[in-house]
Amino acid sequence: MKTQRRVSAAVVALLLGGAGIAITATPAQAAEATFKVKCVPPAGGGDPVEGETTAKVTAPATAKVGDEVDVVWETVKPASNNTDLMDIPKDAVQPTGWITVGGGQAGELKVVGEKKNPPIPKKAPMVMSAMKGKLKLTKAGKVTLTPGKYDVAVTFSFGTFVTKCAPVGEVKGGATIDVSAGSSGGATNGGATNGGATNGGATNGGATNGGATNGGADGGTTGGGGGQTDFPGKPVEVAFDCGPVVPGGIKTPVTINAKKNGGSYDLTVKTAKGAMAAPMALPAGALKPSMNVKLGGADSGTVKVSGPANADPIPDKAPVSLSDMTGTYKPGKSGKVTLSPDQLTIDVTMAPGATPINVPCKAASSGVSLELDTAAQPGGSGSSTSTTGSTTSGGLAETGAEDEGGIKALALVAGTVILLGGAVFTFTPWRRLRGTR
Repeated sequence: MKTQRRVSAAVVALLLGGAGIAITATPAQAAEATFKVKCVPPAGGGDPVEGETTAKVTAPATAKVGDEVDVVWETVKPASNNTDLMDIPKDAVQPTGWITVGGGQAGELKVVGEKKNPPIPKKAPMVMSAMKGKLKLTKAGKVTLTPGKYDVAVTFSFGTFVTKCAPVGEVKGGATIDVSAGSSGGATNGGATNGGATNGGATNGGATNGGATNGGADGGTTGGGGGQTDFPGKPVEVAFDCGPVVPGGIKTPVTINAKKNGGSYDLTVKTAKGAMAAPMALPAGALKPSMNVKLGGADSGTVKVSGPANADPIPDKAPVSLSDMTGTYKPGKSGKVTLSPDQLTIDVTMAPGATPINVPCKAASSGVSLELDTAAQPGGSGSSTSTTGSTTSGGLAETGAEDEGGIKALALVAGTVILLGGAVFTFTPWRRLRGTR
């Protein structure tokens, strides 16, 4: 029995970040609710979608005051299908829901699902795991459990993106628990309830109510203590100004992740992957990205990261993406240091042996993706730290109408479109640039 309780506690801790042990009340009963919702995708993910969701809420039919009971939300029918942009990989979807507690007890219960799903092709119905939580019963009477808003976090190799869905109008239906007076010894370890009937109970690695992204606490992840070595950042929407070469600039989520390596940190910077067809064929080695990571807080300066060029040719109408960029940050100061995406540079080479065309894109707007708790290292510095193979400089490269060689070369890639998240990156023909002189 003790072993079983320890296992139950471990499962609860993993799901809801607490240490409570459930008191099982029987029999269980389930009730469905069908309601309209409006789902807002992450930045760059398209327009809001309105649809209909059917949720099945399962809870004990009867219980006593003091019991901590299991509540489960199963999504029988999702509000919408996957988009037509890209397939969702296996075990990438994690849902989080909020159940309104009413009747004899008032509040809001947060329920969290496992990151477990089959591969979901484009346009296929979304598949979400059952969301689970535990509710501490404090008052006698009929307690109602009505499903409400929910978040769907989808994790790709380049970051986690959250779609937020909220009911449109009143929601009717859900489960009811008949709670009798008296206690069944349902105290939890330390008296804590796991994401119980308080607004915004904790999620795994979680953000506040309404922001459930894995490891996505506001301001990024703070690292440095407790033997932690991996520090995932949060995606931040960045607007890049590329001057007249790219009218309208580029907008894309950028995520900065870090891994502790001795006293330094190995950085990996990811942009959103391509989700539309290339309008023309691009050769192998055509696109090579690099970026400056801006340091703030206790340290200052920039760290240079760069990625390899595309290893294979990109056929006409195939998806186009920039490679992950890597570099090393050696702290020059001790304290909390913020890392933010800064200037992006793309070297474009249209033929083997040709001189690369340097396309600089200044971060017109950005934000903190990661925060690290650092310890100063001998020789550490926040000034430009380049990775092997990086050929870009720390300043804004000079390209413009006066650079005749660069402009003529750009004419070779006129009309090429590269998608970064929801943005379109267009190389402009020479005659259009010349007209801006």
